[in-house]
Amino acid sequence: MRTAVAIAASVRAGRESALTLVEACLATLPAADTRLVATTRILADRARAEAARVDGIVAAGGDPGPLAGVVYGVKDLFDVAGLPTTAGSTLYADAPPAAADATAVARLRDAGAVLVATLNMDEFAYGFATINARHGTTRNPHDPSRLAGGSSGGSAAVVATGLTPLSLGSDTNGSIRVPASLTGVYGLKPTHGALPMAGVFPFADSFDDIGPFATCVADLRLVWDVLGGASADDGAPVRVARLGGRFAANVDPDQVAAIDAIAPGAATVDLPDIARARSAAFVITAAEGGTLHRDALARAAMAFDPATRDRLIAGALLPAGLVAAAQAFRAGFRQRAAALFADHDVLVAPATPCVAPPVADPRIAIDGAMVPARADLGIHTQPISFAGLPALAVPLYRPGRLPLGLQLIGRPGGEATLFRFAQMLEDGGLVGVSPPADGGQSDD
Repeated sequence: MRTAVAIAASVRAGRESALTLVEACLATLPAADTRLVATTRILADRARAEAARVDGIVAAGGDPGPLAGVVYGVKDLFDVAGLPTTAGSTLYADAPPAAADATAVARLRDAGAVLVATLNMDEFAYGFATINARHGTTRNPHDPSRLAGGSSGGSAAVVATGLTPLSLGSDTNGSIRVPASLTGVYGLKPTHGALPMAGVFPFADSFDDIGPFATCVADLRLVWDVLGGASADDGAPVRVARLGGRFAANVDPDQVAAIDAIAPGAATVDLPDIARARSAAFVITAAEGGTLHRDALARAAMAFDPATRDRLIAGALLPAGLVAAAQAFRAGFRQRAAALFADHDVLVAPATPCVAPPVADPRIAIDGAMVPARADLGIHTQPISFAGLPALAVPLYRPGRLPLGLQLIGRPGGEATLFRFAQMLEDGGLVGVSPPADGGQSDD
């Protein structure tokens, strides 16, 4: 798989044409998507126009930007000028078109990147599976009979299969880290509020963040910089600990072995009240989502995906006192989480509890019981979002096997340290992308 850094350098030097790269992507994308169900719209005209602009700047002796000619896609909840922002729902299929690009899309465009597609998601980002009633279920490039995860499943799938080197997704309770883990790519959930949310259809404002998917740490860091991410790193040795307690339960043995290799002899620290944190996160996100969609539910409830509709209605009916209690608990939980970084810089934990479950039976084993994957694949990611911490999903190098990932968790504003530590792991061969085998079939 070619990296965004290498592609952009080649285009800026005039060795390759952005338009040629776009045409190659557009020639491959439709057939691949028949298998993956990863895109919602292919933006051929826009992509060609953006590529021609990049080539024109290069021809004139200018620099089109650090992402010159790099094709990418965005989750179908980013505003794209001239198109309705549907958030994966039939309800907004005929909504007025966006007047301008989302801020993140505009920044990538200004850096020379070329938008080729909008990408599949769980309706309104409410789920961890990318099972979409309108567009279909996104398939895992490593085994199309399995889920890609969600809710940013389309964004992960196009990167994992090499159709685009980059994509953008969003993460409320794990919607970047879960599909990154299940498809075997890198994904960043930043510190809450660190990246621009203007022009992004919300799910739960107090949780929502956007972030990139990529196949190497350098590409992830480049997108972070382009989007305006800023964080401090003093270059000191990274103090690493592993999260124990609930984070040590419902874990694949290969994840345990990887953590042992990444952090040999590291202390184990506990983040208490994880079960309560997940419950409170469910309450707050349900309430914020239900409130956001209350009028639309009253007006056109049958236009919603039934699985989404029922959860949003339940959220809209939650008692205010219960929501307030969850918010009060959240404040204390954030303080306890922040305190863990007095002695540590990075906490290591699993990103998902297992490999991708089958599409035909989308359930996973949690505490010995089979439960819906759409709700519970985020068992390890949801408490981290609840605390507002940054987390970088890194793939275990598992050629020929279904992907699994870990999450590297940092203090608020600690993204630069996460990037540096992840780069050390990548350079040491402890993490890295394993491209899908021909035919997309992997052994479990």
